[in-house]
Amino acid sequence: MVKKLDLTRRGALLAAAGVGAGLTACSQAAPRFDPLPVPEGPFKHGVASGDPDQTGVVLWTAVTAAETGPVGLEIATDDAFSNIVRRESVSPRAGVLRIHDAVPVKMLVEGLEPGGVYFYRFTHGGNVSPVGRTRTLPDGPVDRFRIAAFSCSNYPYGFFNAYRDAADQGDFDLVVHLGDYLYEYAHGGYATADAERLSRMPDPLHEIVSEEDYARRHALYCSDPDLQALKAGAPWIAIWDDHETANDAWSGGAENHQSETEGDWPTRRDNALRAWHDWLPVREAEPLMRRYGSVEIGDLASLIFVETRLTARTEELTFDSFPIPVDANPEDPENRAAVQRWRDEVVGHPDRRLVDDDQHAMIEDALAASAAAGKPWRILANQVLMGRQEAPNYMTQTPFWLRTVMRMQGGFNWEFAQRTAHGVPMNLDSWDGFPLDRERLYASVRNAGADIVVLTGDTHNTWVCDLHDASGNRVGTEFGVTSVTSPSPYEAVNAPGVDFGTMAEDRNAEILRNNAWDKGYTRLTLTPDELVAEQMILSTIKDRTFTIQADGVWRVRPANGGPVPQVERIG
Repeated sequence: MVKKLDLTRRGALLAAAGVGAGLTACSQAAPRFDPLPVPEGPFKHGVASGDPDQTGVVLWTAVTAAETGPVGLEIATDDAFSNIVRRESVSPRAGVLRIHDAVPVKMLVEGLEPGGVYFYRFTHGGNVSPVGRTRTLPDGPVDRFRIAAFSCSNYPYGFFNAYRDAADQGDFDLVVHLGDYLYEYAHGGYATADAERLSRMPDPLHEIVSEEDYARRHALYCSDPDLQALKAGAPWIAIWDDHETANDAWSGGAENHQSETEGDWPTRRDNALRAWHDWLPVREAEPLMRRYGSVEIGDLASLIFVETRLTARTEELTFDSFPIPVDANPEDPENRAAVQRWRDEVVGHPDRRLVDDDQHAMIEDALAASAAAGKPWRILANQVLMGRQEAPNYMTQTPFWLRTVMRMQGGFNWEFAQRTAHGVPMNLDSWDGFPLDRERLYASVRNAGADIVVLTGDTHNTWVCDLHDASGNRVGTEFGVTSVTSPSPYEAVNAPGVDFGTMAEDRNAEILRNNAWDKGYTRLTLTPDELVAEQMILSTIKDRTFTIQADGVWRVRPANGGPVPQVERIG
């Protein structure tokens, strides 16, 4: 049985089912809506909505006041609130932490109409919050549906111009965040060099470990006016990647977690998840880390969202397991055989998992139900790159001067450059580090007679991948969504004129496009006949004045039970 979005609701505040009203369908573009964040007063963290289904949605705010108590909530079919369809009283979760006098509150409002546009606001002590606009998901025929997809938003590194642009568009039916919504690092750590100059200092200044630490970091992000605008303008479905807990998190720990000084991993993980659920408009699973499921977008699409970090992920391999010296002769047949055995037996070990059997069954059931219903689209919201990415041979593809610099500097970069001559995956933290789990997923796609469109975050790059299984059968298309602000790994490489993205394209048949530098987001427009992806890139994240353009516009045609078409570039 498909696990729908009605995740276990323990901890959510339930509204009694009410009488819905006939509203504008989600498939119709709405007038532009510009919420005005309030810089001071009890609602300075804005409002938000999320996890919609056909009849319900979570509504969220935070109240900054010496005494919180119940918070009023009004829901209307118009932004003037002349037709109020629901009035509620919302109380904070028992035990929720107060952060700088701010207390988050949320309510799962049910009994709404499918495909409805609603406006909502909160009240407290005679003060009224900014107005938010939300939508329930449509039921039945849908002609058009728009999604804005984001990943990797690092507050200290730059301004959230991607969020601002999407908010200014004003007509997205849904926002999907693919993870790394925030980062755990201390000031002086990763991507904080410009924080003081941009007046975007992290709070707290130290690395976040306790529940209070994580809640303070969330509250900081919620104070950002560009993020507030997008949260107020459309409902969100968010999944986490690693930095919501700690870098390179897996089921038993994380690269950026030291038990000797930071306590045991389950406590830190649970601290992070409790704050994540308190400060975002999300339903609550039991246990909290089992956040995966699917939602239906009328007869048009199924959106399946997965959890690949905390429930089942095997510890990431490092290249310490590489079987031969990095400077060994790559043409020697024995060295080639050793590397292939390493790939087959170590990287490809059947026990290496990203998702467990329960989640795999959910994905398989959702794919089969969607295909059986004749829906043209199955969107998979996923954390890490699914397409195959072999590392280019940096010993032949980079200019001599760059190899000389790397050799003189030594360390990991030079060792990795030498290792690429032997043929290695670029990133063992991605699905390339779990190839049999990827094949299990692809087998489920084939068995369902389906195809997939994968949305992926994590890499701070833009990608278009033509996905194939190990036998060469095309299974779908992947759109890698670049970061909102987080730096590309190549920003640390002083190599003017060297296009690492083109190298990736040339090395890998599956990679049709890789922009290795620019920040932005991805716009999807779904219709019964085509899915159009616009991968938008920003001129800057270091100033709030910016321009935006498409890195590329791509079209996918539905398979409709036949051969899976290849994505095509149309702009």
